Amino acid sequence: MISKDDAMFDVVALGEFLVDLAPLGNSSRGLVQFEANPGGAPANVVSCLSKLGKKTAFIGKVGSDMFGIMLKKALERQGICSRGLIADPGLNTTVAFVHLDEDGERSFSFYRKGCADIALHPDEIDKSLLNTRIFHLGSLSLTDDPVRSATLFALEKLADSATLISYDPNLRLELWESPKEARRRILEPMHRVDILKVSVEELEFITGTSDLASGANRLARDYEIAMVFVTMGAKGCYYRVGEHSGHVPAFDVQAVDATGAGDAFLGGILYHILEGLALAKPVCKNEIEKSIRFANAVGALVTTKLGAFWSMPGHEEIGQLMGNQVRG
Repeated sequence: MISKDDAMFDVVALGEFLVDLAPLGNSSRGLVQFEANPGGAPANVVSCLSKLGKKTAFIGKVGSDMFGIMLKKALERQGICSRGLIADPGLNTTVAFVHLDEDGERSFSFYRKGCADIALHPDEIDKSLLNTRIFHLGSLSLTDDPVRSATLFALEKLADSATLISYDPNLRLELWESPKEARRRILEPMHRVDILKVSVEELEFITGTSDLASGANRLARDYEIAMVFVTMGAKGCYYRVGEHSGHVPAFDVQAVDATGAGDAFLGGILYHILEGLALAKPVCKNEIEKSIRFANAVGALVTTKLGAFWSMPGHEEIGQLMGNQVRG
């Protein structure tokens, strides 16, 4: 288990915290209605871990508008330290409209240009929040300055620490000026990463191959990443951890909204790392796959509800799914 002191956080995430406007049926006049949910992949990860009983914090920026006030209250209600959340009176909180297809798969339309999440400056980071066992980031905080500089500043401050780095190259090509720029920037922090979660599409974008074993092995070898997890949606997860690799099937659930499933999966993995799943010493294949099965259950349960931030399951719900359903 990773050692810690009383002032240390278990997981601190830096990045986008925004409002997901998710479709919620039609009004009596036939117009689409939307529900405002807290969103943003890094925030979803710490929401998951907080629900599982871990000490978490979030670093980012919102506007001091009605959405920003809502998001700060959401962190506090979920038990996440909000000290690192900056409210800027001159900027609007970032908004994403969520589009769901009939299978619950989602796409997004972002209203982000000139908004708060990309305006976080390095000198606005509360350095006391970097006293953490795991630091988590995603690639959307690398799209623009000053938040890109803030993200790299945090990584630099952690360079000589024992903090583990968790990374989700959450690919949203519409937020980058070009695919070439996206790939270059996404790879920039990769040499600092200990725990990597990618989707099949992200793996192919980064490595140029759709072969899961080849792509995962390449990332682990070229960037010396201890743990690589390739999420496959309803097909489960492929992994490369140390010398072990393999596939763990997903749980069969009735999905209504896939938003945050990957974030929930990663939260489940980080929970097991905090509980003792080792990076620095040999670990048995059974222990790895037990942890992934737990993470698959967390990710599956999130898809059965609308939204992500408030849909993270607790231990009882996870245990019920794992106990009631054998692997497919």
